[in-house]
Amino acid sequence: MPSNMRVILAFLTLSTISGCAAGDLVVKRQSEAESKIEYLIQSAKKSEQRSNDLAAQLQIYEEQLRSSLQQLKQLQDSIREQRATQEEITARLTLMSRQGSTPRVEVVNPVPPQKNVRETGPPAEYLKAFGIYSANNFSEAIIAFTAFITHNPQSDYAANALYWIGECHYTLSDLPKAREAFLKVSGAYPTSPKAPDAMLKLGYTLSALKEKEKAHAIFESLITAYPSSSAAAKARERLSAN
Repeated sequence: MPSNMRVILAFLTLSTISGCAAGDLVVKRQSEAESKIEYLIQSAKKSEQRSNDLAAQLQIYEEQLRSSLQQLKQLQDSIREQRATQEEITARLTLMSRQGSTPRVEVVNPVPPQKNVRETGPPAEYLKAFGIYSANNFSEAIIAFTAFITHNPQSDYAANALYWIGECHYTLSDLPKAREAFLKVSGAYPTSPKAPDAMLKLGYTLSALKEKEKAHAIFESLITAYPSSSAAAKARERLSAN
């Protein structure tokens, strides 16, 4: 075989071998690239799954928190309502116990309020006013309760006195003044045990004044603010009736 032919043959052989090697390298790198892509896809799926799991757990925690807050609010409403009932029962019992030695209930000179002392029961001046109210002397009761608030603006029973002023005006059919009193209770004393009842009677008063849309708004606000109170239950009845 001529030497030229041998050189050409050797060159072709080397070229073939080089081409095969290069092809194998391309295939290997392509395979590695595909493996990396698959790994990244699987990692992304796992990250997405973990994110979804965390989002689901977060939603569960949020729902549990909302439920706990709702239960707490209902408990607070229940305590507020029980306190209001207890205060009025205490006032009535105290008044009854004093009626044996007090032939006639009347407004007397106010007793100067004691400051920085927590009241352990209805003050005497409040009991006097409540006695007048219980005797259905509503005009005099308004004067007595107003005097009590003036002399005891920081008293725990100031909101109660203002509420009964509203009740007196409502009974006397002085609806504008009743509306004003009930509005003051719910606005100035939102944490008072009398606040839910004041909102309820405010709704009744607005209904009597033919302001039905405002009355409905008050009933809805009452249900939202004090959902477990007996006043809220009555508000729901009024809304369903209309």
